[in-house]
Amino acid sequence: MHSQFNPVQSALHPGKERNSLKWLAAFILLVILLNACRPAQPGPTQPAGPSSTAPVTHPVQVKKTQTPDTESAVHTFLDAWKKGDPGTMYGILSMASQGTITVDDFAKAYSDAADSLTLSSLDYTINNHTTNPTTAESTYSVVLHTNLFGDLHRDYHMDLVLENRDWRINWDSSLILPELKGGNRLDLAISVQPRGKILDKNGDVMVSEENAYALGVDPGEIGDNEHTILTQLSDLTGKLPEWIKALYENSAPQYIPVGEALASDVKARSETIRSLYPAVMNTPYSGRYYQNGGIAPHVTGYAQLIPKEKLESYLRKGYLPNEMVGVSGLEQWGEDYLRGKPYAVLTVVDPAGNPVSQIGEVAGVPPQNITTTIDWKLQKAAQNSLMNFRGAIVVLERDTGRVLALASSPGFDPNLFQADNFNRGYALNQVFDANTTPLVDRATTGSGFPLGSVFKIITMSAALESGVFTTSSTYTCPYEWDELGVPLYDWTYDKKVRASSDLFPPNGLLTLPQGLMRSCNIWFYHIGLDLYRDVGPKAVTDIARGFGLGSPTGIGQIDEIAGSMPDPQSEDEAVQMAIGQGKMQVTPLQVARFVAAVGNNGTLYRPQVVESIAPEGGQPTYTFKTEAQGKLPVKPENLKAVQDAMRSVVNNPKGTAFNVFAGFTFPIYGKTGTAQNSGGTPHAWFAGYTDAKREGLPDLAIAVLAENAGEGSDIAAPIFRRMIEVYFYGHPLRLFKWEGGKYYVTRTPTPSVTDTPAHPEATETPKP
Repeated sequence: MHSQFNPVQSALHPGKERNSLKWLAAFILLVILLNACRPAQPGPTQPAGPSSTAPVTHPVQVKKTQTPDTESAVHTFLDAWKKGDPGTMYGILSMASQGTITVDDFAKAYSDAADSLTLSSLDYTINNHTTNPTTAESTYSVVLHTNLFGDLHRDYHMDLVLENRDWRINWDSSLILPELKGGNRLDLAISVQPRGKILDKNGDVMVSEENAYALGVDPGEIGDNEHTILTQLSDLTGKLPEWIKALYENSAPQYIPVGEALASDVKARSETIRSLYPAVMNTPYSGRYYQNGGIAPHVTGYAQLIPKEKLESYLRKGYLPNEMVGVSGLEQWGEDYLRGKPYAVLTVVDPAGNPVSQIGEVAGVPPQNITTTIDWKLQKAAQNSLMNFRGAIVVLERDTGRVLALASSPGFDPNLFQADNFNRGYALNQVFDANTTPLVDRATTGSGFPLGSVFKIITMSAALESGVFTTSSTYTCPYEWDELGVPLYDWTYDKKVRASSDLFPPNGLLTLPQGLMRSCNIWFYHIGLDLYRDVGPKAVTDIARGFGLGSPTGIGQIDEIAGSMPDPQSEDEAVQMAIGQGKMQVTPLQVARFVAAVGNNGTLYRPQVVESIAPEGGQPTYTFKTEAQGKLPVKPENLKAVQDAMRSVVNNPKGTAFNVFAGFTFPIYGKTGTAQNSGGTPHAWFAGYTDAKREGLPDLAIAVLAENAGEGSDIAAPIFRRMIEVYFYGHPLRLFKWEGGKYYVTRTPTPSVTDTPAHPEATETPKP
């Protein structure tokens, strides 16, 4: 039996405790002596050696003293240079170096050198290190990638010193560029050439570098000279006398900006202009000049002085601080063409400014002119026709994709972005008006628009492609439709209510093509519901996407949005989509493009606004090429049926646009549209194409949108007609009903007309 030490017993029997402690102490001493005499043997899981008896569960961490790595310091410095981080670079300079230059001056030295070099990026390779106890040397090579002078290869030598156990860099300006040692600096001389021109398709100058005058009037000084003043200002600025008069009419006596004119034109009338002072004032300036206050300003865009927030990035590209740069449209897209490349020479000069060596020299590349596809006369007619509306007009060559006119209203005067233009201080704020948003190109951007009944072209195509409907299918078109249990109405019902008469009875029994001709909502509600139920939710939207909706057109040279073509999520959404309502969003450019494809038998072309690019008097470096992007997903026989129905819209006495186009001797195909929206008054649409086959006058496809203006047949269709007249006949043939006896002069601000034919009767399937 083994006895064990029990502390409780020891406490009760102190004598026993003393005997036990003596015994335990003797035993421990014996064990120690025996172990001290025995050789150490490695255990099966412990390494042999002097540390084999050391505990392994809690090792002691011993901090070692190491010499810091010089290469790491060099890498840190050069990596920070690559990243444009002068703070980190400065932080590892030696104390002596930091005593010679502040961190701000250090950063400025690198920034100024980068600007002079037009540095875009750099790469480095470390070649060698030599380390002594307290000093070190490093050699490395750097490739400086520059925008003007190509790649510059330089070898560097860096001295380092050990301070507080860290390697620090002894810095001087040779570490920016070896040639800068001893206080030398860089001198960059740039010779900028006049910016290239933007021309219309016939070579007429739309934008150029010019001497110009800002013109304005003081209403209080006009007196009896009003007729002369209006005539002179109209001739100089290209603006209608009535439009100019509206600027100052009912205004208090103060300066009213009118527009800009070429200095040569003003000087040719100098005696007359002087005689009209102080009623007419003119202030000279030089810069980018946009003819007539901007021909297609959303296409040309505008140029202005480099914005302060972008100055550094432009200096690195080799720009001068006071240069003009393109900000939007072709001015921005074609920046490299329009600017060319300047002559530049980079020299090293000593502290006294004397040349030491030349680092690089580049010969200038002449700017190039951009010739657009825009037809000046047609574009001006489009802008004037939209003067009293918010909206857009797009005119395409039907069979090529050339954009002949692209107008967005309200427009803006790009001349107001010229810093020295006196009118800038009075009118530029209007360009940024959040309520009218003149800078938004409603033809290609903005938030998009519901298409209204023009979309029925696509719905009819989907109906025929599905096989559920044919051209012989019929449906009765009353005022009201309730297949979903909630009444929906035809446009004739609204007309009847507003007219308080029976001038607009229901359409009655119509074939499918007649349904498009009469734009019967009831017919297309029925199609939308049947296709949704029998074919599927994507029956219409798949065809719509095949027509290019919901995707960018690919115009590229100006900004655009994709719009939206979502699949309907319910029967309600399907019937609304069938008549061009609901969540869809389209642009007039997309509409003109798909209508052109209907007219040319199915080919979707990429819209383009650039005809050619060439240096002054030189050979083109770019010329327009027609680009087919795809085919409409519609069989030829079905597309022919759609074409015939669109012809009947214009040609049949019961067509919704018959009265508007009466008298034309060549075929026009089209579709009216009236799109409901959250803004109250509906958007007016008309889209269509011509089939005139005139030599030298390619056929057109046109989309017209007038926001919140009323019905398509009342507003958009007459504007469409105006575009046709100006293109084929050279001038308008018929006044708008809202014009007051003179083209482009409005009689009333909001037209109130009714051109839609009434009293529909039974008709045969329309034929062209």
